[in-house]
Amino acid sequence: MELRHLRYFTAVVQWKGYREASRHLHIAQPAISQTVADLEQELGLKLFSRAGRKAALTPEGEVFYVEAVRTLEQAESAINTAKRAARGEIGKLSIGFIGSATYAFLPGLVRSYKVKFPGVKVTLLELSPFDQETALDTGQIDIGFTRALAAEMNRKFESLCLYRDPMLAVLPASRKVKAKCVRVADLANERFVLFYREAASDLYDTVMRMCNDAGFSPLVEYESDRIQTVLSLVEAEQGISIVPASVRNAWTKGVRFYRLQPDNVRIALIAAWNKEVPSVALSAFIELVKMNAAHIRKKAELP
Repeated sequence: MELRHLRYFTAVVQWKGYREASRHLHIAQPAISQTVADLEQELGLKLFSRAGRKAALTPEGEVFYVEAVRTLEQAESAINTAKRAARGEIGKLSIGFIGSATYAFLPGLVRSYKVKFPGVKVTLLELSPFDQETALDTGQIDIGFTRALAAEMNRKFESLCLYRDPMLAVLPASRKVKAKCVRVADLANERFVLFYREAASDLYDTVMRMCNDAGFSPLVEYESDRIQTVLSLVEAEQGISIVPASVRNAWTKGVRFYRLQPDNVRIALIAAWNKEVPSVALSAFIELVKMNAAHIRKKAELP
């Protein structure tokens, strides 16, 4: 049985005869008659009682007609839904992000996307760089705003560098530092509060390398997988930290941020997604990110 059988059958009912159905469908009457006859043979039922010139429905034909109309409506709905999905009008999009690194631009991106694609369900998940790699690999998220991927991940994922963040020293606000800049070497005797390496190895290793280049190994007093916790511990005078400049978007109360000398280190924020053919919903979002890349880079610049 094909949808064509149901269309011809319901047309005969709706137009009250084969002749009118033929006229409205622009199909020869014998072809419609034969198709309905084939349908009856396949069902093993008589759908019409052909008394005189009229094609009146049998009782079983009346029941079948109701279900045939419903089936055709469902088929039409399925076709329209598939076409809308192909145009990116509906679907799902899951986005992983680092909160402090994306506050300045991600809400605006999502708003712009939803204006154009209101039928796409967007899910936002705040995840550490490590958790984003896992989520990308398992398909839990479609795209991630994260730090540089591990080397082995680059074979499977595309990435776009959005900006390179300078590093800042963060000290308790209670510490009175008159200078606008802090020398990395002057932090040698400080206790450090750092982002947990397992959650963000790129960030942790960058801080370690900066300290080593300045001639010392930092005394790490505390580690956390939440940047808010790192900053809370600094505010509580439990240590100092070195963080990406974008962290200023997450916290300002009780701490102060200082430019570093030397100021020659940058840490990348990237957008990453699977190299396999992305969904239409994801492709549209990637294009939006690319279109706004220059604006995102500008918003990330320090004053």
